[in-house]
Amino acid sequence: MNKPSIYGFTLEQLGTWLEEHGHKRSRALQVWNYLYRQRVTTFEEMTDVRPECRALLEEHFAIQTLEEFVKQESADGTVKFLLRLQDGNLIETVLMKQKYGQSVCVTTQVGCNIGCSFCASGLIKKSRDLTAGEIVEQIMKVQFHLDAAGQDQLVTHIVVMGIGEPFDNFENMVDFINIVKDQKGLVIAPKRITVSTSGLPDKIREFADSDLLVNLALSLHAPNNELRTRIMKINRAYPLEQLMDAVDYYLEKSNRRIMMEYILLQGVNDQKEQAQELAELLADKKQVTSVNLIPYNPVDEHSQYQRSKQEDILAFYDILKKNGINCTIRMEHGTDIDAACGQLRSKQIRKDSQSRKTESTRGEVVTG
Repeated sequence: MNKPSIYGFTLEQLGTWLEEHGHKRSRALQVWNYLYRQRVTTFEEMTDVRPECRALLEEHFAIQTLEEFVKQESADGTVKFLLRLQDGNLIETVLMKQKYGQSVCVTTQVGCNIGCSFCASGLIKKSRDLTAGEIVEQIMKVQFHLDAAGQDQLVTHIVVMGIGEPFDNFENMVDFINIVKDQKGLVIAPKRITVSTSGLPDKIREFADSDLLVNLALSLHAPNNELRTRIMKINRAYPLEQLMDAVDYYLEKSNRRIMMEYILLQGVNDQKEQAQELAELLADKKQVTSVNLIPYNPVDEHSQYQRSKQEDILAFYDILKKNGINCTIRMEHGTDIDAACGQLRSKQIRKDSQSRKTESTRGEVVTG
């Protein structure tokens, strides 16, 4: 039987669990030191922890539950990991080397039910949520990769923007954030953690109330309901009026900025009139929002969408800036590998499916 990941505990939760099983709460800090500072891969390496405590942990938990299945390395230093879970499912994790540090994009679900029509992540529907431990272990897998490179580099930034909708796995996501930002563990500063959502209003409000102090990004991608519903089916359930009400609540309650993510699709949402409409939508939020324009990475299964022309991207940017909207154009990473989120996973699943069909065909007895 598969064991859950030891990384799924907050320090407080681990202390409580150990106490309930007859050990001192203080053992939790010892275990955490071995996990996050010394970065051991077996319980046997926790030599300062009493043998009976190590045996208990070994009985109930695993340190390594994710297997590196495929690793792609880009010329720009980006590394995309395709990781296999204990149940055989595949997820993606990405390391992006930035001027300001080492940033990791993590996945929160196996598949995605949001159904954005341009996105590779939603090609395969959600089958389950990841546990907090499986999300944390993605960070540790990348850290082990950095350790093996021998350059004494640490993961410094986290973006929760991989496969899945983080707010649809809210409790595990919150535990993950509390674990990675703990000052006795990985010590990732809250201001260096960004969570991206496609827009679940109730969860945006709950996120504001949680006082996690991390950054929020909203996948907007359209300035009006008609267009957003066409490319993001979630807008049918939560139209822009509801979404912007939740955004206002978040801004007032958290006193923090929001980044609006906007993927530019040629001839769909990248025209001057849409730039002007977006500027008007955000006019009363100029001081507390910014727009991140994202050049589209084409996906084979979504051939109806193409990357916007450079002149259209720049024109869109100029209109926003002239209207006083804080705006950036996202620097691209990993363009020489499967850059789009979920693309490597969907290709591998398609490849495996084709392989199984081939094997099945070879096994058929043809009669005539």
